[in-house]
Amino acid sequence: MTAKSSVLVEDVALAADARAAVLRLNRPDKLNAIDAGMLRSLASALDDIESDTSVRCVLVTGAGRAFSAGGDLESYVTLQRDPVAFPRFVEELHETFGRLRELRVPVIALVNGVTAAGGLELVLNCDFTIVARSARIGDAHLNFGQMGGGGALTLLPRAIGRERAAELIFTGRLLNAEEAVAWGLANRLVDDDELLPTGIALAREVAAKSPLAVANAKEVLQSVWADNGPEIAGLRFERERNSFYCLTAEDVREGLAAFREKRPPRFSGR
Repeated sequence: MTAKSSVLVEDVALAADARAAVLRLNRPDKLNAIDAGMLRSLASALDDIESDTSVRCVLVTGAGRAFSAGGDLESYVTLQRDPVAFPRFVEELHETFGRLRELRVPVIALVNGVTAAGGLELVLNCDFTIVARSARIGDAHLNFGQMGGGGALTLLPRAIGRERAAELIFTGRLLNAEEAVAWGLANRLVDDDELLPTGIALAREVAAKSPLAVANAKEVLQSVWADNGPEIAGLRFERERNSFYCLTAEDVREGLAAFREKRPPRFSGR
């Protein structure tokens, strides 16, 4: 495990040539509150991941009893008096969180404990979410005179619908783990001690697939969802990317050969 300031990076072997990168937010005494230092650490970790083709999945979780309680409100006392620095901080948050959607590999949020405001916005930029029984998740910006600025007001309605998003935003309440799954904020619920093992098991399933196919599938999935455009445009993009991939990728030929020969495929990512 290596330390990148307030983000710990752990490599987990999945296969001979594949690994998962576990990013652990590491300000447990502050409930992993997000500040400029944490954003820099996260951006640095993502730089390394982008340059390493052995990474097949990213798992994001928190140290201690929280995933992330959101922005560092103590620093906001000064930061929100600065008309240059505060907008720059929010812009950096958008850029850094947005890189999770752009990674060529799936990003899974492993939510433990309190997750609110900016913590929720981080979750919403991951591909999907697993929650531990300890999870408590919601928006909560309004509880402290704040308002969503890192994506809660845009991404949350798309994830769970406008009416449910409005309830979470206006009441500021946190859903428990069971409610988070029922509301569509998370895929499944596990015991706290099973959170990381479940994430690693899912990463191992991803690593068995062609990394090139995974990257193409994620790009189409994220692009069509983010653009929220006409269905016909999304279908056209999907069709065009499918044709290009299937006609040019070596992994396509390998997958078909493995099927015909009744053996596990040996994907090269080409």
